[in-house]
Amino acid sequence: MSPEPSADTIVSIHLPHMPFTGLKLHATLLLGLKDLGFRRPTAIQAEAIPPALEGRDLLASAMTGSGKTAAFLLPIQHKLIDRPRGVTRALVLTPTRELAAQILGDFNDLAVHTPLTAAAVYGGVGMGPQEHAFRSGVDVIVGTPGRLLDHFRAPYAKLAALEYLVLDEADRMLDMGFLPDIRRILRHLPSKRQTLFFSATMPPPIAQLAREMLRNPMMIDVERPSAPPTGITQAVYPVPQALKAALLVKLLQGGDIQDALVFTRTKHRANRLARHLADHGVNVERIHGNRSQAQRTEAMAGFKSGKYRVLVATDIAARGIDVSGLGHVINFDVPAAPDDYVHRVGRTARAEATGTAFTFVSPEEEGSLRDIERTINRRLPRVTVPGFDYAARPQALEVPHAQRIAEIRQRKAQDRERARANAARRAAHERGHAPSRPPGPPSGGDRPRHPGSRRPHWAGRGR
Repeated sequence: MSPEPSADTIVSIHLPHMPFTGLKLHATLLLGLKDLGFRRPTAIQAEAIPPALEGRDLLASAMTGSGKTAAFLLPIQHKLIDRPRGVTRALVLTPTRELAAQILGDFNDLAVHTPLTAAAVYGGVGMGPQEHAFRSGVDVIVGTPGRLLDHFRAPYAKLAALEYLVLDEADRMLDMGFLPDIRRILRHLPSKRQTLFFSATMPPPIAQLAREMLRNPMMIDVERPSAPPTGITQAVYPVPQALKAALLVKLLQGGDIQDALVFTRTKHRANRLARHLADHGVNVERIHGNRSQAQRTEAMAGFKSGKYRVLVATDIAARGIDVSGLGHVINFDVPAAPDDYVHRVGRTARAEATGTAFTFVSPEEEGSLRDIERTINRRLPRVTVPGFDYAARPQALEVPHAQRIAEIRQRKAQDRERARANAARRAAHERGHAPSRPPGPPSGGDRPRHPGSRRPHWAGRGR
């Protein structure tokens, strides 16, 4: 199989007009869709569900937010509803914990009127409940590569009956270095299966993986949006890099921003920005790859409930963030790629609502901004905030890279020096307490002990 487009496999996507009832899904699934308020499929759903129901492998290009989760869940659920329970028949691979949890939530919403079961398997939480999911044979497992491989070391994690495999956001998994893990996972799965492959882009390593995994696939290419939804008010705030944090505080103190999802370039900047906002009285949390699963779950729940006014996130960790009614998205750092800009700001103004997207642009980021404006085919308005001192003393948010490296080397040198000093003290202590009795046979009540024996931990204490 070759994933290159051909005339008989590529699908041209148009806005669908048929209702979900025209897709011939199980009645219980249609009832669940009705409860959720979904009447008509999105483009990716309209094109992907029919061939998936026919048993075809799929190679689909679709962005997060296009409705692709239901595009692969619904046909799998349709096929599993009347099957015997107690054996896992479908596996969904996804790059992040948040996305795995979101897919599980979508599964449960769609399957509310069915007997189907699913479980999420990802790191940062205990393995016990996940082991139970393997042993009990839930219908669908949604997992991240690393934790799945942890389970595959155990004999209970066998998926010999697997019939359906989904790779979701394959290019993001490539970005996160999961490609070798994916290949290892494939060795644990039956070769005879239906595979649904979703990727926003198709770089050469992903194309090669698709060639290895798919058999005569139906290729579906959903046109990527070249601009954010019309309901989003967009603006650019030119500001020196060192004054971005102060400008964000100024905007938050103005009272017009009730909630905001703020994107930073790195985990270190996310930490420092969150700390800076907290120091200025803002209820804030952060979410990125170095946070534990419990911390990430609490941050998301707190942001959705209103406990936190601001959630600072990196692009990788933000996969799976879906907050209804989100008012503001703020690009603290200009996205490196125009598509990332469209994806970020599209997290507000969902479902035909309205929202606002601000982008802080330092002079050195103007080139990236021009790329974004060319992509969305419009010049974004520039905004100057009245009363903000653009000539204020710089407040460096992030320690320069060279300084961080020097500090790390200094700490390591200090650690080595402390280790040497401790070793010298232990050696001196052992020399000072060496046995003074000359060699000879044991005396008194002493008995020779077996060379490998150990004295009980309570020996020498009062009974």
